[in-house]
Amino acid sequence: MKLSFRSLSLQAAFILFAAWAAVSCSTPSKVTYFQDLRPGESEQKVIAATEIKVRPGDKLSIIVNSRDPQLTQLFNLPYVTQQIGQMSASKSSGSVSGTGQGVSGYTVDEEGMIDFPVLGKIEIAGKNREEIASFIKGELLAKNLVKDPVVTVEYMNLCISVLGEVAKPGRYSIDRDKVTLLDAISMAGDLTIYGKREKVLVLREEEGVQHVYGVDLCSAEYLYTSPVYYLRQNDVVYVEPNNVRARQSTVNGNNVRSTSFWLSLGSFLTTIGVLIFK
Repeated sequence: MKLSFRSLSLQAAFILFAAWAAVSCSTPSKVTYFQDLRPGESEQKVIAATEIKVRPGDKLSIIVNSRDPQLTQLFNLPYVTQQIGQMSASKSSGSVSGTGQGVSGYTVDEEGMIDFPVLGKIEIAGKNREEIASFIKGELLAKNLVKDPVVTVEYMNLCISVLGEVAKPGRYSIDRDKVTLLDAISMAGDLTIYGKREKVLVLREEEGVQHVYGVDLCSAEYLYTSPVYYLRQNDVVYVEPNNVRARQSTVNGNNVRSTSFWLSLGSFLTTIGVLIFK
């Protein structure tokens, strides 16, 4: 009976050691990006670039400049300076003091319109920044309001979200017309070693319907031809955890990297050793 118990204890120790080795030594089968590319040998076409188009709810900064600053004041919203307990405003051509200053923006309404000074209601939904600037400039010239206008359009609240197994998950502002999936991953500090390179999800709402796209970062051909290679405002990028990360979880919330796990493992092995060599 004593030999049988010792044999059973040895089997239990061996099984435990094998399980620990499998968890600690196994690595993801796909870690490297662009595995189908060879330097100097591979060429990969990229999907046609798509620029960000303005949607209802987007907020824009639109500034008109010319040789006559007093005239252009009519077409510019004031700078806003917000301090503790008070708020003040000044014209864009004047100096602004204090902290928290910024440019007031235009929010696109549900009909895709903004109310622009002097010009009134103008429709800008579906246009990119260059098209909006060109349209406003044309209107100012056509109505002989400004002789030499320079119109600058900037995004104010356009963002993308990056979640899951990345170094720095969060919301990131869009500051240019073309933002790629690789840009988003770079802003989030790259995937962790536990992120699934072969299955990165992009959630995109289109015409009231939520679409989910999968992207394989291990394949350059798959990535560069994906319809979500170029991101849009409000896109959500989600990186799933791989099997190694999943195996690290235990029923009591501990994992192989936690101190409590190793204390429990050491205590268990000590108990087995005492029973075996007693």
